[in-house]
Amino acid sequence: MGNRGHTQYRTTRRTSNFSITLYIFLLFVFSMFVFFYCTKDMAEDERKPVLASEKKEEPEFDENEDNSVWEASKSHGLHPCIKPTAKYKAALGWNRYLTVKSNGGLNQMRTGIADMVAVAHVMNATLVIPQLDKRSFWQDSSTFSDIFDENHFIKALRGDLMIIKELPKEIESLPRARKHFTSWSGAGYYEEMTQLWKEHQVIHVAKSDSRLANNELPLDIQRLRCRALYSALRFSPPIERLGKKLVEQLRTRAKRYVALHLRYEKDMLSFTGCTYGLTDAEAEELRVMREKTNHWKIKVINSTEQRIGGFCPLTPKEVGLFLQALGYPPSTLIYIAAGEIYGGNTRLSELKSYFPNVVFKEMLATPELREFANHASQAAALDYLISVESDVFIPSHSGNMARAVEGHRRFLGHRKTITPDRKGLVEIFDQLEAGQLDGSSFSRLVRHLHKSRQGAPRKRAGAPLGVRGRARSRLEESFYQNPYPECICSSRTRVRK
Repeated sequence: MGNRGHTQYRTTRRTSNFSITLYIFLLFVFSMFVFFYCTKDMAEDERKPVLASEKKEEPEFDENEDNSVWEASKSHGLHPCIKPTAKYKAALGWNRYLTVKSNGGLNQMRTGIADMVAVAHVMNATLVIPQLDKRSFWQDSSTFSDIFDENHFIKALRGDLMIIKELPKEIESLPRARKHFTSWSGAGYYEEMTQLWKEHQVIHVAKSDSRLANNELPLDIQRLRCRALYSALRFSPPIERLGKKLVEQLRTRAKRYVALHLRYEKDMLSFTGCTYGLTDAEAEELRVMREKTNHWKIKVINSTEQRIGGFCPLTPKEVGLFLQALGYPPSTLIYIAAGEIYGGNTRLSELKSYFPNVVFKEMLATPELREFANHASQAAALDYLISVESDVFIPSHSGNMARAVEGHRRFLGHRKTITPDRKGLVEIFDQLEAGQLDGSSFSRLVRHLHKSRQGAPRKRAGAPLGVRGRARSRLEESFYQNPYPECICSSRTRVRK
């Protein structure tokens, strides 16, 4: 009995130890299974997009939401289309010459030259490389080849018209018909102007800006304007190289950047009569400048009325408030595409208090910029290139550069361009300053106001209702601000690119 009991006890003990060991082993296996299963789920969760419902639970200005302020609107299959139609014919014009004196700043000259390419085609003329403005406010002595790739310009448009660098020697001494072509004119007007060829071989155009209508021109003429501006009128190799280098330097500083066309410059404030936030001495300085500038026709301006009407550029402080309300984090890299800011660092610090990461081109490549010193149009070309390539472009005021950059970005795929509603913002800014709005309410109103002002595809706008006569042409949206639909096509009716 004793031996049998002892044997049974040892058997029971071994069974018990085995059970415990098996239990521990199974528990370990189960734990490892749970661990790897959860780890797998976590890895998959990191790869899954965040649902909209999950976003709402995050803080309002959490950096996880920042992508929304960078994302451009969908292009809906739209793409550039600038090739001519099957019935298009190149201009011959071998014995008729059009000489041009371009006027204004860089982008006023660029769009004017594109217009003159189209005019020369309609009038069946040979275009002589335009002379650039050297007497305007910018006082830039640059020639065409200093700013643009002259040879590329001639070759790129070879299938459209003949372009030569200068008049033939035997033609130079001939009398010329000097014309101030009527602004915003259609193709019919220039077809009538061909009567001038009966008495002259050379027609000299005194001004190039806004010589063509925005709308109601033949499709091939509109596409020729786009070929001229977006393909043929390339900047000179030194400008293109430095522009690319500056963009690369910006990309090394931050993954994305905002290009801000801050038109808070002395000439702009003087011309518009906008003195909000300035001292009495500064306001008087601007008034004197306006009084002494002969070609500025309006001398007496009510600054308050200008601001309420939305005709003033945003101040640096207002730009900071605006960007903050849209949801851009303080770390956002902001490239200032502009000349000297009126008030200097004192005024610029009002923007930097919201967004300290602000840079100018001079801060990126000072040695290389020496050759551009005293050449405002060449420096403006660098700002243009950097603005076109930016992740977001924001102009603080409408103008030739703002319109040209917006149009180019639309042409390249409707890159994000936010155009401030200055008239609507004035009221909101004033309510915030008066303590009638808190930060969240201010942000909500700003975002709602600019929901449809971020560069989404849309057809070019016409003149406001009720406006008739030639005034309609001036109030239509610029062709170069939005070349859709003529130069931007839908994939459903794909046209040769």
